[in-house]
Amino acid sequence: MKQHWRMFTLGWALILVGSLLAHFIQTSGDITIKDVRFTGANGRTLSAYLYIPPGVTADTPVPGILAVHGYINSREVQSGFAIEFARRGYVVLALDQAGHGYSDAPAFAGGYGGPAGLQYLRSLDIVDTNNIGLEGHSMGGWAILAAAAAHPEDYRSMVLEGSSVGGGRSVPGTTEWPRNVAVVFSEFDEFAASMWQVPTGREIGDSENLQTLFGATSTVTEGTLYGDIAQGTGRVLHSPPVTHPGDHISHAAIGHALDWFAQTLEGGTPLPASDQIWFFKEIGTLLGLVGFVVLLCGSFSLLLNTSPFAALARHPDTFAYSQRSPKWWLMVVLSAVIPVMTFYPFMGWGGQLLRASALLPQTITSQVAFWGVLNGLIFAALGFVIRGDKVQFAQQLRPTLLISLATVGIGYLAVLLADFLFMIDFRFWFVGIKAMNLMQFQIMLVYLLPFTAFFMLALRALHGGLSVQGDSRFAHFGSNIVALAGGFFVFLVLQYANLFITGSLLTPAQPLNTIVMIQFVPLLTIVAIVSTYTYRRTASYLPGAFINALFVSWYIVAGQATQFSVG
Repeated sequence: MKQHWRMFTLGWALILVGSLLAHFIQTSGDITIKDVRFTGANGRTLSAYLYIPPGVTADTPVPGILAVHGYINSREVQSGFAIEFARRGYVVLALDQAGHGYSDAPAFAGGYGGPAGLQYLRSLDIVDTNNIGLEGHSMGGWAILAAAAAHPEDYRSMVLEGSSVGGGRSVPGTTEWPRNVAVVFSEFDEFAASMWQVPTGREIGDSENLQTLFGATSTVTEGTLYGDIAQGTGRVLHSPPVTHPGDHISHAAIGHALDWFAQTLEGGTPLPASDQIWFFKEIGTLLGLVGFVVLLCGSFSLLLNTSPFAALARHPDTFAYSQRSPKWWLMVVLSAVIPVMTFYPFMGWGGQLLRASALLPQTITSQVAFWGVLNGLIFAALGFVIRGDKVQFAQQLRPTLLISLATVGIGYLAVLLADFLFMIDFRFWFVGIKAMNLMQFQIMLVYLLPFTAFFMLALRALHGGLSVQGDSRFAHFGSNIVALAGGFFVFLVLQYANLFITGSLLTPAQPLNTIVMIQFVPLLTIVAIVSTYTYRRTASYLPGAFINALFVSWYIVAGQATQFSVG
């Protein structure tokens, strides 16, 4: 029995250590973090984290910064910026955009939530309203531009991280608007064509749009100050050598924002831009993420050894192959390649067929579900064409469903505790596991149906079509990870190798879906680990299918934008 407790205990230990590290970093120097709600446009509720430096009072107000994440992210993704701003004595409001995180839907409403966020920040008596900065990444840049357009006298400077002016997304930029702008647009940003109308990020200095903003008649020179900060016309361009989502985990990208606010805002605590500690929080929340996966497996094992679920315990005794044959390798290659080949077209078709509605209110979630169901059907059909030996599965529906619900419930409890005790979620970069609010839970129940269908079809095909007799634990887990996530990993390596060499993706018209695809590698790796772990202990694909359907539906819905207001 001690062996079954071991993984369960290890999962909790990793979560605790990671949570403590993350919390210590984000509150370093006695910074206080509050989870706040306030009313935005048309009575919609917006959510944010408020970072407050020590010793700040109404009698000693300090500069404030509104920090806004990009599309299909949340306030946690801005923590690298927010931690460093707060360490330098700024009050920071890290906003959940409208329709993102815990802010009310729909997405894009009310200037993405930017104007309301600025006014809430200015309403705080601990903020020096003469020294307010705005920082936004990607679509978050359009949120702060909307705030600047709605309240042109209510801020002093801004940083556009991986974002742009004009283009129908904001008021066109001029030499006088917005006030004091730093453009931090990465050398390998995937959105160069749509943001600044140049082929690659490294050519942003040649953008006519940027030149109009800077008042330049030729290529804008990186690092050169244009205009006059005292007059509000200061402009500077920086191009760190990272990608669009890489801005969040780039010391250079964050450092450029720190430098600009140090030049344009009065007050705060001077620190060199190189003095950054935020990455240790990323390590902490990554430990929490790993601990979460370990906890799922440990919880399942522990529950399996209790009397209500003991009858499910069984080791697989039939296999699709006695050894790895050419036919087995063909199936592995097809399993890895087909989901990648179908990704862009199926995501596109799903977007056209499944418009945001009260039933399916999240566009990208609908697209992923559409891709998943069609791939599940493809692999089910493939199993009839390329057959191995028949595999006998154990099938006990009711106890399997109950143990799956209990397993995911324990994992969800861990997420709730981390949020309540330490104000963190489990994540690395923009791959994060967050608790759901009530609306997201209701949405998740709808998307749970297609994701359950996908995982039942896909995992039956995986365990019924690729299991090999005599496989070691390492070989079994490894081959299933390769089958589910390997194709995406290899394709993304090729995508980004081409981006770093030529400045452009292999699929330059698909920057958003390519960034969405990045999440598939860790997500499908987790799916492979959990499904293989449960299959080896039950000889059934159903526990893995149910656990992963619950987990993936929750993960995607909690982290996506909600385009249609429900209820």
